[in-house]
Amino acid sequence: MTANSHTTSPSRRHFLMHTIAAPSACAALSTTACRGEPLRPASRRTAKVRGRTTDARISFFAIPDGNAIDAAVATALIAAVQAPSQTGIGGYGLSAIVATGGGRQIIAIDANSTAPQSMTRDVFQPGPDGNVPGRINDVGWLAAGVPGVLAGLQLLIDRCGSLKLDALLQPALKITREGFPWPAGYAAAIAAKPIFASDPGSQKLYFRNGAPLAAGEIFRNPELAELLQTLASHNSVSDFYRGGIAQSLADAFKTNGGLVTAADLAAYQATTAEPLVLQHANRSVCTPPLTAGGLSVLQMLQTWLALPADLRNAADRQAHCLAETMRMAWRDRLTLLGDPTAREIPATRLLSPEYAGQSAEEIAAAVQSGKIIRHPVQANGQGGTIHISAADDEGNLIALTLTHGNSFGACVTAAGLGLTLGHGMSRFDPRPDHPNSPGPGKRPLHNMVPVIALEDSKPQFAIGGAGGRRIPNGVFSVLRTWLADQNSLDQAVAAPRMHTEGNLSLELTASSLPDNRTKLESLGYSVRTANPAVLAAQATF
Repeated sequence: MTANSHTTSPSRRHFLMHTIAAPSACAALSTTACRGEPLRPASRRTAKVRGRTTDARISFFAIPDGNAIDAAVATALIAAVQAPSQTGIGGYGLSAIVATGGGRQIIAIDANSTAPQSMTRDVFQPGPDGNVPGRINDVGWLAAGVPGVLAGLQLLIDRCGSLKLDALLQPALKITREGFPWPAGYAAAIAAKPIFASDPGSQKLYFRNGAPLAAGEIFRNPELAELLQTLASHNSVSDFYRGGIAQSLADAFKTNGGLVTAADLAAYQATTAEPLVLQHANRSVCTPPLTAGGLSVLQMLQTWLALPADLRNAADRQAHCLAETMRMAWRDRLTLLGDPTAREIPATRLLSPEYAGQSAEEIAAAVQSGKIIRHPVQANGQGGTIHISAADDEGNLIALTLTHGNSFGACVTAAGLGLTLGHGMSRFDPRPDHPNSPGPGKRPLHNMVPVIALEDSKPQFAIGGAGGRRIPNGVFSVLRTWLADQNSLDQAVAAPRMHTEGNLSLELTASSLPDNRTKLESLGYSVRTANPAVLAAQATF
């Protein structure tokens, strides 16, 4: 396992194509994965972007003189205003990986939420069942940390973009001012959660005449439009973290019993990092390091490749090998991983060939004896996330994931700003002395896994997904087929998938049944059919 980074300056790029993924984004995404279709601009000076999120179509628009990173940022900003269930300007986190100059430079971007300085280990006290009473770490103002999405987008612009924030905000501003028909899924979500009616900012934004906004009604957010216009006029997101907007946001936290202060906002920074890289034969994959989910994906890949090929490829044993490979990585993920700046994390050991070999030996012994390995782990729910992959004709490639967490995040809105907040604090493990326990300034473990794949050192495609804890397993399934079997991207995304979070519950896509179900149930797994993570994979030109 090595890190790989090169330096060069990005130049102007044109002819963009991208995909955007969110749960139930389109029919093609409901059971497998989706590849983006190329969008040919009217001239070489115009890049066009098109996409769709859950129940809400991302409008067709053009960006003059943009590159792939500009297209991804502009699309992310549109999603932030038109897909408020999945992400937002107040979204808790962003994770990205970017290749520029045909792969001469590859960098990772971390814009995960940070806990406020007043966040201590006793803020969230889990009950006997492991859950926090009242779910205050999941919904409400205590669940919201410092939002990272805007800082991450600004860093992408500064490091790799060719346009300024003002230009990239214009499509999102237009939608925010003019509005769009409120999707039925959003209407149902608002009506189902009482906190929207009790939170003053959310009630103001999502209700009309005392009732939740109905499906088909035009949703407008003039307060958010004013916020975005302020950012556009400054050509920077600085006011969100260290200006008047920051003070208004801090005041909203204080008024509603939250913990984030103006000092917390001012201290926030998105960062760059060297990606984690796994190479097999002439192919390699790059993904951001912790606190992103890529480490676990690479651990799965290392273990899978260490298994005897005749065992992992045997028709009657492959599903068992897959289940135990993923379960072992989830065991380590949920017990050992957390913010590496706050606590020593055994990342190097988990990604070492020696550890992969030990894991493979244990799995092989279990599979050959028809047994399952017992892991005491706890499953969790799904998330609301957006993934965007974009490429251009001169070698730029980006995989970008941004999220609120679960649907509508913390389900609270800063009145006067039209800003619904993500619930980054829900991504901590509330148990004390856990590697992923909350603490002042800590960043929680999250499941975003943007990846760039290379062949002969040349970028081939970008991939990522939406779907909470399903994301790492979904990305692993594609990369496993692409790396180990040397399949094409089309073949890899079409392959059947499996999901597990370390316990004995397995989810299989319909194409994996019925033979695998019978075999796995006979071993002691609980098996059901379910839709996998929604993936977006974009090949280079």
